Amino acid sequence: MVTTHNLGFPRIGLNREMKKSVEAYWRGEINHSQLEQHGKEIRAKNWQLQANAGMDWIPAGDFSWYDHVLEMSLLFGIIPPRFQRKDNTIDQDTFFCMARGSAPNGAQAHPCEMTKWFNTNYHYIVPEFQAEQDFFLACDQLFQQVLEAKQHGQVKPVILGPISLLWLGKVKDADFDKLTLLPKLIKVYQEVLEKLQRRSNQWVQIDEPILVLDLPAEWKVAFRQCYQKLNFSGINCLLATYFGSIEDKLDIICDLPVQGLHIDFCSAPEQIEKVINQLPKDKIVSLGVVSGRNIWRADLTSILDKLEPIYKRLGDRLWLAPSCSLLHVPVDLDAEKSFDQETRSWFAFAKQKLDEVKLLAKALANGRDSVAAELKQNQAAAASRRTSTRIHNPAVKQRVKAATKADSQRNQPFAERAKIQRQHLALPEFPTTTIGSFPQTNELRSARAALRKGQITQADYDKTIREEIALVVKEQEQLDIDVLVHGEPERNDMVEYFGEQLTGFTTSDNGWVQSYGSRCVKPPIIFGDVSRPKPMTVEWSRYAQSLTKRPMKGMLTGPVTILSWSFVRDDQPRSETAMQVAFALRDEVKDLETAGIHVIQIDEPAFREYMPLCRRDWQAYFDWAVDSFRISASGVSDKTQIHTHMCYSEFNAIMDVIAALDADVITLESSRSDMELLEAFKSFSYPNDIGPGVYDIHSPRIPSAKEMEDLLNKALQYIPIERLWVNPDCGLKTRGWKEVKIALTNMVQAAKALRQSCKGKSKHEVTAN
Repeated sequence: MVTTHNLGFPRIGLNREMKKSVEAYWRGEINHSQLEQHGKEIRAKNWQLQANAGMDWIPAGDFSWYDHVLEMSLLFGIIPPRFQRKDNTIDQDTFFCMARGSAPNGAQAHPCEMTKWFNTNYHYIVPEFQAEQDFFLACDQLFQQVLEAKQHGQVKPVILGPISLLWLGKVKDADFDKLTLLPKLIKVYQEVLEKLQRRSNQWVQIDEPILVLDLPAEWKVAFRQCYQKLNFSGINCLLATYFGSIEDKLDIICDLPVQGLHIDFCSAPEQIEKVINQLPKDKIVSLGVVSGRNIWRADLTSILDKLEPIYKRLGDRLWLAPSCSLLHVPVDLDAEKSFDQETRSWFAFAKQKLDEVKLLAKALANGRDSVAAELKQNQAAAASRRTSTRIHNPAVKQRVKAATKADSQRNQPFAERAKIQRQHLALPEFPTTTIGSFPQTNELRSARAALRKGQITQADYDKTIREEIALVVKEQEQLDIDVLVHGEPERNDMVEYFGEQLTGFTTSDNGWVQSYGSRCVKPPIIFGDVSRPKPMTVEWSRYAQSLTKRPMKGMLTGPVTILSWSFVRDDQPRSETAMQVAFALRDEVKDLETAGIHVIQIDEPAFREYMPLCRRDWQAYFDWAVDSFRISASGVSDKTQIHTHMCYSEFNAIMDVIAALDADVITLESSRSDMELLEAFKSFSYPNDIGPGVYDIHSPRIPSAKEMEDLLNKALQYIPIERLWVNPDCGLKTRGWKEVKIALTNMVQAAKALRQSCKGKSKHEVTAN
C-alpha cells in the first residue's frame, strides 16, 4: 500500500471549540486545568478523525491555543525580557502575554509583533531574538501531545525547522546577524530529537517552508551546516516544504541527511521530475497531491494520470498527503446544510481531503477498478462544475474585456486633488479617524442569528442596525473624532458580507478557518463570474451621514483582499476574477459618492500577503493588483477622498507599487512594531497622506495618550505634518466598548497634544526634534 499522512489539521474544532475555550479562559470563566482538558478533547477528536480517514501517520504538535510559531518560541525559551518573570518560570500565561499583551495570570506588556504566514491569511507571532539569546527546552507540551496522540495511531511529531524559525523571527534591541544564533539553536533542536527518539518515535516532520523563497546565499549555506550537524540516528526526518517549488534548492536538499522530502505537488507540479531524478534513491518522496489551501474537490482522475507513472518509478518510496497543513480550510463539509446539491458536489473540506488522499493511495496500490464507483462520482462532479450555467456571465466578461486605461485614472494627480479635498473637508492637522468597524456586541450577533432563523423580520433587524449606527455616530462625536464611520454593525465579516451580496459567490454555514489566535473567519466561495445586483452599503452610509455634519467615511473591502480572503475559483486566472470584483466595487463607490459620501475607504489589508513568494513572479501580480484597485477607486470626482488600509506587512521592497495605488490616504498597522514599519518611508518619498496606527486592536492592552503621542512623534520623522493622519491599527470589531472608549479618548488627546506642540513649526523643525 502507498503510505498516507497528514501535515497538520485545523486546530479550531468543528464548532470552534478552541476559540470558545480560550476566550472563556481569558475572561476567567474557566481555570487552566479546565482549559487543558478542553484542549485534550479537541486534539483527541482531531486525531481520531484522521485515523478514521485511514492516515498511516497522524501529526502531533500542530495544535496550539494561539499560533504554532509562538509554540516554537515557547518550546525553545525565546522569551523577550519584558515577559520574563522574577522566578524565571514560563507557562501558558507567558504564551498568552506574548501573543496578546495580557493574560489572566500574567503582567501586561507590549505584545510581540504579528504578521502573515507566507501568502496565506493566517497570522503568526514573530519570534524576537536578542544579541545574547540563549535557547533551552522551556516546556514539554510537544512531548505530552505526542504521547496523547499515540492512543489514536502512528504518530509523526511536527516541528518548525531551525532555519525557518530564525528567518521568520526578527532581531530586537541590537543589530546583529540572526544566523550567529544557529549553533546554539542546533543544540536544543538536537535535544528535541533525542527526546522524541527515546519515546520510540520513528518519524519527525520538520517544516522548512522558507525553502520555497528566494534565499540569500548565506541562508542556503546555513541549511547544509545545520542539518549536517543534527544527528537523526534512531529517528527518521521528513523535511516538509510547501506553497511553492524547491527545485532551485535541490542541490542543497540532496546533501541533507534527511530520510524523506515532502513537496507541494499542487502549487508546483513541474518540480517533480527534478526531485525524482536528483533525490538519492534511498529517500522517501512525499507528494502533496490534494490542496490544503482551497475547498475545491480534487479531480482524482487527472491526478492519477500524473501519479501512476511516478508510482511505477518510486514504488513504496512514494507517500501521499495534502499539499500543506489543512489549517487553511474548514473542518467538515458534512456540517454544511444550506449548499444545494450541485455546488456541494464541487467542494471538499479537511475531512474530505483526507478521504481523497486515501482514495488516491488505494487506486495506485490496487488499481482504478478498486475505486471505480468513487472515481465515477468524482468525474461527474468535475463535469458539473465545468459546464454549469451558474458559473459564466457573458455580460460580466465583456465589461472586463472592454476596460480601458482611463478606467484606472483619477481626473487629476494627488497634489491637485489634495487641495480640493482639504478645502472641501476642512479637517484640522493630524485628522483623527478609525479604520471602520466598532465593537460587534452580543446583541448584534443575536439579532443577525435571529434574522437568519426567521425569528425576527427584516424591518426589526434594520431597526436594530439603525439604532447601533446612531449610537456609534453619537459616541464618535462625543470623542471628537474628525472623520466618522458608521461602525459596520450590519456586517458579519469584511469579506463574507460582500460575498453574500455579489453574484458568483456562495457562503457556508460552518466553514470557519483560523485567522489568528481565537479569531476565526468564514471565507466566501467565488465559484462564478462576479457582479453587483444592487447597492450593498449605500443606505447604511447615507443614514449615518444624515446623523452628523462631520464627514462620514464609506467602508468597502478591496478586490485583492476579497480574492485573498475568499476561496477563489481555479478555472480562470485570478487577474480576471479580480477585475470582475473591481468593477462591481466601482459601481458601489460611485453610488456612495452620489449619496453624499465623499470619504470612501477601500481596504486592501491583503495586498502585500497576496504577493507571489518569489520575486520573478511579482510584476505580473502587481500589474493586475494595482489596476484592480484603481478601477474600483477611479470613478469618482477629485473632491472625493479615497482611503485604503493595509495590515502587518513589510513594504520596503514595494513602496513604488503602494504609491502606484494612488489612494489619497493610506492607513497602516504599525503600533506593534513601534513605528518600525515606517523605516520603509525613509528612502522612499511617499507622495500621499499616511495614517500609521497608534493603537494595537489585536491586544486588550490600552496604550496611554502619551504613548500614542510618542508614536506619532516618531512618525513625524518620516511623514510631513500636513500628511499625517491619526488612527488605530485596524477595525475595532473584536474589542469591547469599554476599552475602545478609553483607547480612542487617548488617541484624540494625543492628536490634540501634537497639534499644540507642532503649532507654527515647519516640517524641518519637527523632524529636527
